Amino acid sequence: MAFDPANYFGFLLGGAEAAKLPLALLLVFGGAKLLNEIFEYFKQPGIIGEILAGVLIGPTVLNWVQPNEVLTALAELGAMFLLFRVGLEVKVSELMKVGRTALIVAILGVVLPFMAGWGIMRLWGEPSVESIFVGAAMVATSVGITAQVLSAKGLLSHRASQIILAAAIIDDVLGLLVLAVVSGLAKGAVNFADLGMTIFIALTFTVVVAHFGARIAKRVVPILGGTLNAAEAQFNLALVHLFGLALLAVYAGVAAIIGAFLAGMAVGESVEHRVHDLSQGITEFLTPFFLAGIGLHLDLQALNSADTMLLAAVLVIAAVFSKMVGCGLGAWSLGKADMLRIGAGMVPRGEVGMVVAQLGLTLGVISGPIYGVVVVMAIATTMVAPPLLNLTYRDVTRGVPVEQFDVG
Repeated sequence: MAFDPANYFGFLLGGAEAAKLPLALLLVFGGAKLLNEIFEYFKQPGIIGEILAGVLIGPTVLNWVQPNEVLTALAELGAMFLLFRVGLEVKVSELMKVGRTALIVAILGVVLPFMAGWGIMRLWGEPSVESIFVGAAMVATSVGITAQVLSAKGLLSHRASQIILAAAIIDDVLGLLVLAVVSGLAKGAVNFADLGMTIFIALTFTVVVAHFGARIAKRVVPILGGTLNAAEAQFNLALVHLFGLALLAVYAGVAAIIGAFLAGMAVGESVEHRVHDLSQGITEFLTPFFLAGIGLHLDLQALNSADTMLLAAVLVIAAVFSKMVGCGLGAWSLGKADMLRIGAGMVPRGEVGMVVAQLGLTLGVISGPIYGVVVVMAIATTMVAPPLLNLTYRDVTRGVPVEQFDVG
């Protein structure tokens, strides 16, 4: 029988039912931070420890905590605040300088992984539509993991880091296109008119906010901040901006975290440093739920046969190398070192890959075992990315500004 900590310690908080929420928060946050400290002590990326904390306390190992709506909501907030805080540290002008290279990186980083995922599944003898969905899951990039590593290292202003962030935004739009097409194929038809309109709206939203957001914020934020009487008025405005653009991003067809990143980038140069500090505090609280939440969704029972385990291993290897090669080739002109950094930064699939797999399962075109394989691939690439980034950035000086590099 699985150990249920709520039954053992519930009396401390007034009964088992009343204990479930605070106990889950304690186990997830405390476990994540404990393993973070252990990994950091041994000079390993702390966020790997936080993901493993979710694996340890989740259904796969101890079964102390089950994924639920509250933890999912906290994880989504964690991803949003993480990207918002990263956006606060990024200047629009710097991101625009690497736009052309980022576009090539994003395109090749979509084409090669898709072909790899589709090709492997077809060679494995899986149906065409299921193979296409696995290819679509391989396309995804979860920039939250990479952003966390680069931010902790103080390397967000480095040329390769800027390209990774810009390419991730473009990748989200391209991933939307791929997902829309494969979803249409699964349903039996693709509405190209609706698809074209969705892509147009998504691109327009992203470009307009990225280009004009900071200019508008520089005029509006100081005026409103000086007019409002509430404590932390600028921080309140920043949060309204964050949630507003996250909502608009969803309606535009891109991920909420992209809206959050654009919101941070828009207000970053207009708000006082106090806003940065407050955002850092909230991010520090919420990010463990995002990271541990990835581990909570791992279900190794899906790998119930040697054949399935072998397929999972092949897909993980292909997922890593297809992004490394595809995105690296997109940055060919920058030299070998930056090619490797950019490739490593685009490796993690995280929750984005799992969302694609969940959609395929809902539509009935992905079987349970293949869904489990895709989830394992998404989590494995997420855990492999931080060590790869540590390795590829090992010779980079902390805080080197992008202006010192020839972007091309």
